Amino acid sequence: MATIAEPISRANRISYSSQTLLAVAAGLGLGLLARYVSDLAWLTALLETVGSIFVQLLKLLVPPLIVGSVVSSIAGLGTLTNGARLAGKTLLWFAITAALAVGVGLVAGTLLTALQEPFAAGTPKAPANVGGWIDFLKGAVPGNLFGLEARTVADGESLRTILNFNVLQLLVLSLLLGVAAVRSGEHGRPFLSFAASLLAISRLLLRWLLKLVPIGTAALLGTAVATYGWSTLAALGGFTIAIYAALAAVAFGIYPALLVAKGLSVGDFARAAWPAAQLGFVTRSSIGTLPVTEERTVEVLGVPRAYAAFAAPLGATSKMDGCAAIYPAVAALFIAHAYGIALGPEHYLLIALVSVLGSAATAGVTGATVMLTLTLTTLGLPLEGVGLLLAIDPIIDMGRTALNVTGQMLVPYIVSKEEGLLWQSPSPRSAFLPG
Repeated sequence: MATIAEPISRANRISYSSQTLLAVAAGLGLGLLARYVSDLAWLTALLETVGSIFVQLLKLLVPPLIVGSVVSSIAGLGTLTNGARLAGKTLLWFAITAALAVGVGLVAGTLLTALQEPFAAGTPKAPANVGGWIDFLKGAVPGNLFGLEARTVADGESLRTILNFNVLQLLVLSLLLGVAAVRSGEHGRPFLSFAASLLAISRLLLRWLLKLVPIGTAALLGTAVATYGWSTLAALGGFTIAIYAALAAVAFGIYPALLVAKGLSVGDFARAAWPAAQLGFVTRSSIGTLPVTEERTVEVLGVPRAYAAFAAPLGATSKMDGCAAIYPAVAALFIAHAYGIALGPEHYLLIALVSVLGSAATAGVTGATVMLTLTLTTLGLPLEGVGLLLAIDPIIDMGRTALNVTGQMLVPYIVSKEEGLLWQSPSPRSAFLPG
């Protein structure tokens, strides 16, 4: 029986992996054409429009999936006698893997500053969004019943207001609604039934949408190439290499070591995580990838749905080894080096502390840029240094997000193994989307 993460019909002769490779090739080709052929300027707008629509549709399904899955998971956790221990172990493994990731980031940043000569930092502008520890309270307390927040952005000469769901607030609301519904007894059962129906309908909509993944991949990758090109990497090539080397060290070194230590198959996990990591790479959104992340964790890795429905949304908001651990560690050392500021062992410890705790402190209001400003503020480094890195941030963000979603699958898999909750062994056949 096909799972939600199997959008391609079995009758289709082209495998999912082949479709992915074709989509990547198409995206690269279309992006290069749009960038270097002047008569095809319209192609950039077309790629950006198609990619934006795909990501927007993915994000559209996130609120009903979070509400339905979290409320249902609260009811389901009642059948798990170790629910509180599961939550505690999840947070503990979030911290352990973040600490290991930031350690790799510090090593990469140290090697980068040792091998690269300082350069004139110039006078880049400070970022508009700055992170702070108080942001955790602001981001976690719901401002309204729907977890909506508005922001005003410039659109040419005019201003327009954009409404977004604050996922952290939506997660808090869903947890409260789920607990209240369970505690309400008979009066809460209709709401629990509604949540289960909402979840089932949202999963079906997601299965339909995931048939468009190859198209979205080509459009998003093509947009990145057309907009930034490869020449953008030249000025900050060493920094980019250091980031991707650190991401690779965690993905292909730290994570496999943890899996082996727990008696889990590295190959099975890699095959299960690939669709989510690939989607995270092209969408650059842990939230947009959340539906796939959760379903692969349940359907392929065998993590109980009641637990995954809690761990996956929590991970999507506060488990970011790429954005909140590796990136701020390497970037902080790079910026200090650029401004000629010496850092001692105490600063390294502060970077590690901020990286382990900071993702929760900025969840729901942040990207990696805000996380970096939190680190720089704590260390007393110039915030203007962030401006040095903004030009290549979209290119780096692809790798960061891919690692984020991989780590978000790793932790519930390990915790479920420790607690003896895995309900099936991952199947090599089902680990890939079928073709």
